[in-house]
Amino acid sequence: MAIHFEKVRWKNLLSTGNAFTEVQLDASPNTLIIGSNGAGKSTILDAICFGLFGKPFRKVKKDQLLNSINLRDALVEIDFKVGGSSYMIRRGIKPNVFEIYRDGIMLDQLAAARDQQDMLERNILRLNIKSFTQIVILGSASFLPFMQLSTSTRREVIEDLLDIRMFSTMSSLLKERVSNNKHEIVSLDKELSSIDDMMAVQKARDEYDEQIRASNIENINVNIERLQKDVEAQEIKAANIDDEIVMASKDMPDIAVLRERMTKLLELEKSINQNRNKTNRSMQFYLDNDTCSTCSQTISEAFKLDKIETKKKSIIDFDQALIKLSDNIDLLNITIKDTNDKLKEIDKLHMKKTQILQSIAADQREIKTLLRQITDLSKPQSKPDFNIMNDLTLRLKVTNEKKIAALKQKELLEIASVILRDSGIKSRIIKQYIPIINTLVNKYLAAMDFFVKFDLNESFEEKILSRHRDDFTYDSFSEGEKMRIDLALLFTWRAIAKMKNSASTNLLILDEVFDASLDANGCDEFLKLMQTLDNTNTFIISHKGEILQDKFKNILRFEKHKNFSRIVGDSEV
Repeated sequence: MAIHFEKVRWKNLLSTGNAFTEVQLDASPNTLIIGSNGAGKSTILDAICFGLFGKPFRKVKKDQLLNSINLRDALVEIDFKVGGSSYMIRRGIKPNVFEIYRDGIMLDQLAAARDQQDMLERNILRLNIKSFTQIVILGSASFLPFMQLSTSTRREVIEDLLDIRMFSTMSSLLKERVSNNKHEIVSLDKELSSIDDMMAVQKARDEYDEQIRASNIENINVNIERLQKDVEAQEIKAANIDDEIVMASKDMPDIAVLRERMTKLLELEKSINQNRNKTNRSMQFYLDNDTCSTCSQTISEAFKLDKIETKKKSIIDFDQALIKLSDNIDLLNITIKDTNDKLKEIDKLHMKKTQILQSIAADQREIKTLLRQITDLSKPQSKPDFNIMNDLTLRLKVTNEKKIAALKQKELLEIASVILRDSGIKSRIIKQYIPIINTLVNKYLAAMDFFVKFDLNESFEEKILSRHRDDFTYDSFSEGEKMRIDLALLFTWRAIAKMKNSASTNLLILDEVFDASLDANGCDEFLKLMQTLDNTNTFIISHKGEILQDKFKNILRFEKHKNFSRIVGDSEV
């Protein structure tokens, strides 16, 4: 289903201060983002990538996203729609925040942030950051174009776009079934071997004399004794594990109570932040105004200084309270983690005990079987025991039928394995789309006045014919020509995604595309091509504001004010 991005807002991210910077992503079909170097134009790229995937767009560490002055409370919120549902992602640093809201209700958070992120990418966004940066964002700084990706990574991107990752999931599930089938066949072979052995013993029993039967009984008793000793040893292990479970559970706090306390602390932190912001705004009023806005009377300097001093003290108190509260939250996070670790350890102990109990049960079943054999051997042997032989014959028939069924299943699983290989059904699907991909790439290249023949084969290797039909690769071209190829691929992936309805989106962001490699003619051809995009909100980040302003319907200007980035204002052209 298509993703419709609506809004992104961020604060304390890179050069942005504690006030939210907000950009409406679907307000205009095309928007020009301009500003001087360091004004914060490209921060929107890191905000969107961090909000959606927990990773910045540029090659910086996560902690480096924090504003270097405030050093905390970095927060990104992204609103978008998928199908008939509205989503909002909140992600922050210091404190760490990762919340997913659907139609205004926060979804249950998974125990591990990695699992939560995997759920977001698989079930909601249906694309990862590699695919996202191929169809939504093209940057001149740290973006790695499709043509510079490894063959395996190219395959991942195209599998995402063609929505055939399900076959990889099926392949993983198939491996588990193949393993289970293999174990079943081995188990049946063992059972058949055991039945054959018992039948051989049963056939030979009539020939045994009392001495041989006594010897057999003695051997069986040895096995029983061995098994009983094994059972006793296993029971001691189980008892020891019970002791470990008791010790591990001793004085362990209630995880639900800890989480409830964490929720209350976070709510308190939010409340203190709100009060601090309110006090700060009040202090700013007295700093900026000499006249009361309500009664229009002049505010005396002494009164102003008194108020300002009082507000400053309150802000200091709030800051101290926030520091103390943050420490408490960190300590509580450690306690929650330790408790979760203990719970996992207890689960492992329970699992280990279950395995031991299963082993004891198996030994006891074997002991019972051996005891029945002793009883049978102890009976008068005047004639063959036909009942036992009949039972073994029936068991042999049933077990053979099970093995035949398992072997047939093995054959089917082997066929499925061949189908689900990279060279199987995925290769057939990719083979169908390769001509479409090549046609679209060449169409977009021609639209940008770049007449070469681009050909991507089924191994995702490129062949480009140009200049007297010579054979070229991507690296053979100039930076401007490479940029045209990158743009053509970007539009192609968007077209394929829309065609497959796998990762279609209204958002397209191009960072300094016009500034680096495209000449004037390339810029004009690209702008014409951009106007052909339907239901797309395009953002262009550029230094060439004075040249491009008249070509865009909406303009966002970023500037540095008191060392913080901000939007001066957006305007319709």
